[in-house]
Amino acid sequence: MQRIAKFHKVSYEQFKKDWIDTFGAEEEVAQIYEKINLPKRATFGSAGYDFYAPVDLVIKPGDSIKIPTGIRVEMEEGWVLKCYPRSGLGFKYRLQLNNTVGIIDSDYFYSDNEGHMFAKITNDTNEEKTVKLTQGEGFMQGIFVEYGITVDDDATEIRNGGFGSTTK
Repeated sequence: MQRIAKFHKVSYEQFKKDWIDTFGAEEEVAQIYEKINLPKRATFGSAGYDFYAPVDLVIKPGDSIKIPTGIRVEMEEGWVLKCYPRSGLGFKYRLQLNNTVGIIDSDYFYSDNEGHMFAKITNDTNEEKTVKLTQGEGFMQGIFVEYGITVDDDATEIRNGGFGSTTK
């Protein structure tokens, strides 16, 4: 297998800004940041890299939450990181990413927000089950996929943002 990427934490300053913007709470941000774990595969045969909850989270049926992961990923051109809910959470709770599949492009690493990856997840249960995640528990998985481009591709723009930034 090719080794094509490396996970990093975003800077503390970027994480603090995004955490406060998301949750409005400034207390304990330093402790939350220190406990962030880089994504890892659970086993030798795992395709997905597990992303871990930065804090305890409770998601009631029908509710959504936006999670600043504190993670960025540096990867070679020609690759993309596709993010999905962890299989067990999707199966047990119908936990879903709001954009169905998160797509992290290789040039996102260099954007103004340091390529800080967020996950917005919804508890879409039909059985009134509440999702309870503990700090450090895997909630999302990312899979690296190689992609191709068309022979007449002429894209030259440089990314400088996140969601929707390439269609402005």
